[in-house]
Amino acid sequence: MKCTRRGIDGAKGARSMFIRQLSYLVALSQAQHFRRAAELCNVSQPTLSGAIRSIEEEFGLPIVRRGRRFEGFTPEGERVLAWARQVLADCEGLRQEASASRREVSGCLRIGAIPTALPLVPLLTDACLRAFPGMRHEVCTLSATQALRQLSELDLDVGLSYLDDPRLREFETISLFRERYVLIARDETALAGRTSLSWHEAARLPLCLLTGNMQCRQGIDAALARSGTSVSPRVETDSLMALYAHVRCAGLYSIVPHSVLCLAEMRDELHAVPLQPALYREIGLILHERQPRSPLLDAAVVAFRSVDLQSRLDALLP
Repeated sequence: MKCTRRGIDGAKGARSMFIRQLSYLVALSQAQHFRRAAELCNVSQPTLSGAIRSIEEEFGLPIVRRGRRFEGFTPEGERVLAWARQVLADCEGLRQEASASRREVSGCLRIGAIPTALPLVPLLTDACLRAFPGMRHEVCTLSATQALRQLSELDLDVGLSYLDDPRLREFETISLFRERYVLIARDETALAGRTSLSWHEAARLPLCLLTGNMQCRQGIDAALARSGTSVSPRVETDSLMALYAHVRCAGLYSIVPHSVLCLAEMRDELHAVPLQPALYREIGLILHERQPRSPLLDAAVVAFRSVDLQSRLDALLP
């Protein structure tokens, strides 16, 4: 068979079109809405809808359930969607491999961090930004459940969360440091010079804590239960900044991992006292187990592991 330039160019164009169609499918799964998915892809809604119909005709399968609006994917569509994510991830990995072979590491690393680990992210991304000027980062605050789902669906490159989660058996994990829990107060006089506090004593104080659905709070509740007590917080929030504001401005106390003390405001304006018996929990990176890893992710992991988080954070303890 003789290949002509027109034939080669036509094959390239067909592959490019097919990859774009797959990207439309993944965008629809993220947006759950035809118009919003089209906006994500910078195309018109008829273009996106037509491309998805083309995939359905190509495979002879119903992919999308349609009514007056998008109603989800068919079972066949869910399987096609899983393949689409894999194909797009492999294409991006190949692009990064070609870039790395030119001694460049470039692209966008998608990071999902649980709220209490979010203050640590700049310490990690700084190492990447210094070593790899072509690397960009997209940082999202996610629950552990959301992060694991997005890692499974290849919508996230790396998560930052607790490593004592039994669901992590299906993922690769890399430990970064052990956090320790402390009680924080507006000033030192509120604790009468105490250098440590029991969990039972902390439970009797007017507290602002993170909400019960968060892993950090679940660890706190478990530690209180082991000490034979429980707590009824005056305020509960899913925001670290709201928690800080209630301690700083409303005179409440809180229990937090010592890693959050790396926030300058907390370190300078609040007083921290370690809780006894000490509660330690492992925090680290969570990655999808698929191999090979992209050059971008490989480079980021090396940079992240070069940061001595444990020493930097332990230096913040009183």
